[in-house]
Amino acid sequence: MSKTIKVALAGAGAFGIKHLDGIRNIDGVEVVSLISRDLDKTREVAAKYGIGHVSTDLADSLALPEVDAVILCTPTQMHAAQAIACMEAGKHVQVEIPMADSLKGAQDVVAAQKKTGLVAMCGHTRRFNPSHQYVHKKIAAGEFNIQQLDVQTYFFRRTNMNAMGQARSWTDHLLWHHAAHTVDLFAYQCGSPIVKANAIQGPIHPALGIAMDMSIQLKAANGAICTLSLSFNNGGPLGTYFRYIGDTATYLARYDDLFTSKEEKIDVSQVAVSMNGIELQDREFFAAIREGREPNSSVGQVLACYQVLHQLEQQLNA
Repeated sequence: MSKTIKVALAGAGAFGIKHLDGIRNIDGVEVVSLISRDLDKTREVAAKYGIGHVSTDLADSLALPEVDAVILCTPTQMHAAQAIACMEAGKHVQVEIPMADSLKGAQDVVAAQKKTGLVAMCGHTRRFNPSHQYVHKKIAAGEFNIQQLDVQTYFFRRTNMNAMGQARSWTDHLLWHHAAHTVDLFAYQCGSPIVKANAIQGPIHPALGIAMDMSIQLKAANGAICTLSLSFNNGGPLGTYFRYIGDTATYLARYDDLFTSKEEKIDVSQVAVSMNGIELQDREFFAAIREGREPNSSVGQVLACYQVLHQLEQQLNA
């Protein structure tokens, strides 16, 4: 595909904006349709980014013959059904993490990809952050092996709000969204499947109906372990922090930045063409479409993550 890839983006909230900003830096790609539930806000965002078509219904955008691909930044509970609808309409699709909020949903998405042969990718951004790419290349070169990955994922979200502090129409989830990042990253970095997984959770929030605190332990087949702590109750600092404890070094990763164990910043600016993990994720999606290949973080590649999340959910519900 040499022509401009024309994209519909669903979800004009915090992550939709991140994708729009990233796509601005990618040649040969144009967002031609924007979908979100609030038409006035959608029009406002579309005007800012020069997007000609707006709608509150994904089906309207899927009906546009010029649309080649769709990026879904919609509520978690919609992801699986919408991803399948995109592929059934003949559109390549990138669905933001998580691919689904159940194993059955994830399996259905993978089945739709196999049936259609289209590019279908899930936004497991940690695979693309320059910090984690740097570590991945060290592992691939045989210069570093993970002994333990220690992760803290901390937010302060006692009400439904997004990353921009705006009201959210749906409830986020520590297990099916935030833990998915680390579960996938751990297996990906180890190059080894997860063979043991345990979880415990704190009290269920009376209004949101979810656990606000969670602890997860993982073990890979190669012997590496992972300890993950998650909270919506934490007052700060906010975000996700990764400590790679290995046989030759310790690395501290904070999104796109990387540090030594002595807090010395490592220059990862040459790892990829951008320091923005979301932009790099989008670049991989569009490159896979152009080259007719499976992308890194394809729905098939990340299915094992959702199998582990399913096992953990069964433990928590027991």
